[in-house]
Order: sequence, then C-alpha cells, then structure tokens
Amino acid sequence: MIINPKAPRPGSIEAKDDFSAAPPGYGLTLDNEQWAWGKPPQQVNPDVVLEQAIATLKKPRIKSEMVKLLMVGASVEALVEGYIFQGFQEGKFNPDVGLLIKGPLALYIANMAEEEGVPYRFFENDNVMEKNEMDDKTFFTMMKQNNPAMFAYIKENLNEGIRKGMRPMDMEDSDEGFMKVDAEEQD
Repeated sequence: MIINPKAPRPGSIEAKDDFSAAPPGYGLTLDNEQWAWGKPPQQVNPDVVLEQAIATLKKPRIKSEMVKLLMVGASVEALVEGYIFQGFQEGKFNPDVGLLIKGPLALYIANMAEEEGVPYRFFENDNVMEKNEMDDKTFFTMMKQNNPAMFAYIKENLNEGIRKGMRPMDMEDSDEGFMKVDAEEQD
C-alpha cells in the first residue's frame, strides 16, 4: 500500500469530500414523526384554537406575565408569533391555523393591554409602514411594466395639464390633481 505523505490526514476538514454532502431535499425524505410537528395536529379548527388561546390568556398568572412583557416593550406582534411558533412546534395546530388566528389574537392582546392601561407596541418595528418607502421613479417604472393602461392614463393626464400650462409640480401642489380634473370632466 502506497501512502501519499502530502494527502490530508483522514478525519480532518481538508480530507472531507465535497461530494459526500447530502443532496438538496434529502431532509424531506426522512421520517419526521419523531417530532410533535411531524404528526397530525391536535386541532385544525381555527375557531377552537383561538378560543383556547384566549382562555389561556384569561388565566390570572398568564395575563400578569403578558402585561409584564408588554410593559417591558415586547410587541404584540412578537408575542403572537411566539405563541404560534410554540403551538406549531408542540403539534397543537398547523401553521395555516396559526396564520388564521394571528390577527384576532393580536387584537385581543392589544385590547387586553388597553383595558389594563398598559402602553404597548403593536408592531416590532415602530416604522413598519414607513420603512422602505417606494420613490416615485420606482413606482412609475413598476406601473409602466405591470399596468401599462393605468400608466398611459396618468401620462396623458399629466401631458394634458402641461398643455394647459401647468407644470407637474404645480399640479401636485394644487387641489386640482389629475384625478380631480378627470372627475370634474366626467360630471
């Protein structure tokens, strides 16, 4: 047997064969029934799951802990998502049911905070509606690609305003935007 002195030591990272990794999708072929989420869920009716969640939140100890979490700054969104993730992981319900109860459960927790007079954050990010705002250039480029009829309509109305002597900025500042002008013409 010939031993190559320059070969990496067996068992070392350098000796690892790049082609020995499991192929993509291999995990989908394994039996996942060893975990609770791999078995059929205990409940598939979103109404029942929501009722169970609300009943749990009404318990004094749980309610007290929830109020404490809201007071220290945990958002309603984070609490609801944590509940849904835990319920799925424990096999109580599937992710679809979790997503269906997300809104009503969040509103219930927010209402609970309102009744207790606890200040709370609804979303994890306070500026969730402002983040990554779309600029006008991107808006019109996407509209031209995805809705050419609407783009042509807006373009024609802007051009009509320009022909009447208005600049586009004047049209934005005035109360007579292209939508208002068009609505008056139809009357």
